[in-house]
Amino acid sequence: MKQYSVLLVDDEEEVIQIIMKKTDWESMGFYVAGYAHNGVEALELAEEYQPDVVMTDIKMPYMDGLELSRRLKELYRTVKIIIFSGFDEFEYAKESIKLDVEEYILKPVDANELREVFGRVKDKLDREMGEKRNIDKLRKYYMESLPLLQENFYTSLIEGRIPKDQIEKFLVDYQINPGGPCYIVTILHVSAGGDQIELNSLLMTVSVKKLAEEQLTERYHCRTLLYLGDVVLISQLASAEAVTAYTDDMDEFCRLAKKVCEVPVTAGVGQVCDRLEDLGVSYQGARNAVSYRALYGNTRAINIAEIEPQELTREAWEDQAIHEILKKIKIGGRRDLEDEIVRCVDHLSRSRTSLQKYRIFIMELIVEMARFGNSNHLNMDKIYEEYDGVYGIVFQTESPEDLQNWLMRSCGRMQDMISKERQDTTQSFVTKAVQYVEEHYADQDISIGTVCRQLGVSAAYFSTVFKKETGKTFIEYLTDYRMERAVEFLLNTNDKTYLIAEKAGYSDPNYFSYVFKKKYGMSPSKYRTGENKIGE
Repeated sequence: MKQYSVLLVDDEEEVIQIIMKKTDWESMGFYVAGYAHNGVEALELAEEYQPDVVMTDIKMPYMDGLELSRRLKELYRTVKIIIFSGFDEFEYAKESIKLDVEEYILKPVDANELREVFGRVKDKLDREMGEKRNIDKLRKYYMESLPLLQENFYTSLIEGRIPKDQIEKFLVDYQINPGGPCYIVTILHVSAGGDQIELNSLLMTVSVKKLAEEQLTERYHCRTLLYLGDVVLISQLASAEAVTAYTDDMDEFCRLAKKVCEVPVTAGVGQVCDRLEDLGVSYQGARNAVSYRALYGNTRAINIAEIEPQELTREAWEDQAIHEILKKIKIGGRRDLEDEIVRCVDHLSRSRTSLQKYRIFIMELIVEMARFGNSNHLNMDKIYEEYDGVYGIVFQTESPEDLQNWLMRSCGRMQDMISKERQDTTQSFVTKAVQYVEEHYADQDISIGTVCRQLGVSAAYFSTVFKKETGKTFIEYLTDYRMERAVEFLLNTNDKTYLIAEKAGYSDPNYFSYVFKKKYGMSPSKYRTGENKIGE
C-alpha cells in the first residue's frame, strides 16, 4: 500500500506530539515527514520534503495557516491541505474554501474524526494516482495519438533520424505494418501560378493530398504526409522493376490533379529501396527530381533514376552515423563517443568507398560538426587549427586510421567544451541566485518565487539545481546569509534589535529572535554581550 507524506504545523509542541503519537499513521496509509512550529518554517520544510498533505493550525506567529496555505498552493498545486483550529468562525472557513483546502476541523481533534478526515484525503489521493496510471485512459490516449505518432515516425525516417536498430521497435509500438518488399518516396510539389482557383498555397497542397489519398493509397498502400510544404508519398512496390509503371501512374496523377484541383503538380520520384532505413536516400532523390521541373516542366512525373542514373547518392548510414556522433558529443560519455566513432569509421572502411566519396563524406561531416558547434556556441577554430583549416582535414586524413584519430581528438575537445559550458551555465545560474540574495536579503518579501521570476526558471528546477550546487535549500541559504549579516550588525553597530531585524530582512523582531536563537543557541542580546565566546 502506498504511503503518503504528511507535514504537521502548529506553534504548540504539545499538540504536535499528541497528534504524532496517538495517531496510527501507518494503518491510515500515511507517515509524518516532519513538523514545524510556524508557517515560515513549514515553507522551508515543504521545499525539502515535498509533502502530499500539510495539516496546519491557523493562528501561529510570523505566518498564519491561511497565508501558509496560500503560499503552498502557489508552489505545489497538488498538495492537500487540512486546517485544524480552535477558531470556529465563518470567515476562516470561507477563506479556506477559496484556498481549495481539503478539510477544516476544530480543536481539540478527535482521533476518530482525524481518521475519517485522512481517510477521505487518502481516497482522493488514491483516485488522482489511479487516474494517472489508468491503463484504459492511457490506452485511449495512445490510440488517439497513433496517427500523429505514425506520421512523425515516417517523417523521421525520411530525415534519416531513426537508428537502424530501433526501426523494428517503432513499427511494433506504433502498430505499423511495413509491407514492402520495396519502397519508394515521391514528392508531389504544387507550383504557384497557373489557372488554379483562388486558394492559398496550403489549401492547394491539402487538396492535392486528399486526391492522392483517394487515387493512390489503395493501389500502392501509400503513407501520405505533408512535409515542408509538399505532399510526400511513401509507396510500396512489389519489385524494383515495378517503378516504371509506378512512374507512369504518377504522371497520370499529375494530369488528373491539374484537371480536378486546377493546380500544376510535379511528381518527383526517388530511388527504389528495399529497406526502411534507406527511405532518406529515396526522399533526397525525389527532391532532386522535383528540382528538374525547370528543365522538363511541371504537370508531369520525373524519375530521378532516369535522369541521374550515374549520380553519386549519399547513403543513409552516413547521415545516421554523423547524427549519432553529434548526439554522443552532446549527451554521451567519452567511452560512448569513442565507440560511435569506431563504428562509423569501421563501416566506412568496409564499404570500400572511392577516394572521391571518402572525401565527400569528410566534407559533409565537417559541415555538420560546424553547424553543431555554432548552434552550441563552440569555438570551432580550435577544432580545425590542427590541420590548418577545413581543407587540411580533408586532404591530410587519407586513411580511415587518420580519420578516426582526428575524430577522437576533435570530437573529444567538442565534448569537453560542451561539458564545461554546461557546468559554467549551472554555476552562473547559482551565482546569480546567490548574488541576488546578497543584494536583496533585506527585502522582507524575497522568496523562491521572486528569485525564479528574476532568473526566468521554474521553482522545481531552481530548487534542484540550487541545492545540488550549494548543499542547502534556497530558504536555508537565505536564512543563513541573513543571520551572518545580523551577527555583523550586532557586533559592529549599536542598533536596537528591532532595527537589526529589519536590516536583515525580518519584519517581525520576535520571529527574528526566534530564528537567531534557533541558529546560534542564544538570543541576539546575549550574543552581542559576548556570551557566544564562552567555551572558546
